[in-house]
Amino acid sequence: MDNITQIAFNARQAANVLQTITTAQKSVFLNQIYSKLALAKADILAANKVDKDLALKQVEAGKLSSSLYKRLDLEGAGKFETMLQGIKDIDELEDPAGKVHSATKLDNGLDLYRVSCPVGVLLVIFEARPEVVVNIAALALKSGNAAILKGGKESFHTCSAISKAIREALDAAGSEGLNLADAVQIVESRQDIDALLKQDKYIDLVIPRGSNALVKYIQWNTRIPVLGHADGLCSTYVAESAKLDLAKTVVVDAKTTYPAACNSTETLLVHSSHLKSNFFQELAKTLVIDNGVTLKCDAASLAALQKEGVAEIFKEHKDKIQASDDEDYDTEFLELTLAVKTVESAEQAIDHINEHGSKHTDAILTEDEAEANKFMAGVDAAGVYWNASTRFADGFRYGFGAEVGVSTNKTHARGPVGLEGLVIYKYRLYGQGHATGNYGTGEGKKEFLHERIELKGNDTIATLRE
Repeated sequence: MDNITQIAFNARQAANVLQTITTAQKSVFLNQIYSKLALAKADILAANKVDKDLALKQVEAGKLSSSLYKRLDLEGAGKFETMLQGIKDIDELEDPAGKVHSATKLDNGLDLYRVSCPVGVLLVIFEARPEVVVNIAALALKSGNAAILKGGKESFHTCSAISKAIREALDAAGSEGLNLADAVQIVESRQDIDALLKQDKYIDLVIPRGSNALVKYIQWNTRIPVLGHADGLCSTYVAESAKLDLAKTVVVDAKTTYPAACNSTETLLVHSSHLKSNFFQELAKTLVIDNGVTLKCDAASLAALQKEGVAEIFKEHKDKIQASDDEDYDTEFLELTLAVKTVESAEQAIDHINEHGSKHTDAILTEDEAEANKFMAGVDAAGVYWNASTRFADGFRYGFGAEVGVSTNKTHARGPVGLEGLVIYKYRLYGQGHATGNYGTGEGKKEFLHERIELKGNDTIATLRE
């Protein structure tokens, strides 16, 4: 067995064990990971500094984007502590495995249950963000899945230091007679990924987190199901009834709090009425002058900012007000750049988003509830918001503890994918010697009862069959 097949096989073996462990055991392992990472903080941040120093040289040489560099940092803004807290948050969440979602009495003594269970083995491929290793490890263990992780080469040293601490924590599971050392594994090279994408015998789900090119490459080169999104091309529509102060607050947050994130707004759709008043120029002033945003404007919005009496306001920032081209409305800028498009109605906004968006997250700012509901029903996206920033599209903010990524798929998981997105289900049938030959039409045959068994809430097989 070659090395890559061995990695996949070992992950499958660990997944088989994970499917049988209790919620209490999962909690023990998560707390061991938390403790090991906390003790290893100095080593992990030292490794992160090595990665950042190397990455900065790549940025200066034009070989690495500044957005990827920003995602690499694990020290600033309390990110390390937030990463650790994510483990605690996940530990406190309800175990998603083993829940009964439906139950049917087929006949007396013959009961059918649909029960949630782990997916199995996850292959997670991501760029930069080394904290993803911890997020995925915690989510995988809590949901009963094994994980194989591949980070970008720019985060190699950080990921290695983190994975060392996690493996040490999982090695301790051996004291309980459980072989979980390979429940979380790290691979290093691009060649490893190409080989793992062929391991459909052992790997159940691929989750890519990164650029459009990365996601498309994976989708085209594997038979394993892929969960994720290629782009985060989010839009915010400022409708006719929107209030200026609300628009300033929401749009600035959606664009500037973390421009490199996939939930950052990339296109601003503005109702044409706002160009005839000072609404749009005030919003543009807040974005451009106060927050350093570059606006790529269509003809109408550009004219509104360049007309006499308004252009003077932006005189010292005129380089940040540019004419847009068609490509700008299909671009995920991942920086302080925002494409602006004028529309005449919510219907036009919906049409534009459905044509150019990436089905990630889109928002409408309006005081008209009927218009908001029309927008949220009409936009084909994993998340649709009313008077709220697109930056809320996040597993932590949704209360999932953390996320493995955002899915724009139309499969079992969509939007920020937390624990619930890492379980599937199986049917468990409990009988007493029943045989199919006894059922059907005609003399001596029985009919199925197909009676619904009432569930009381978060039922498990144990609680229902007590």
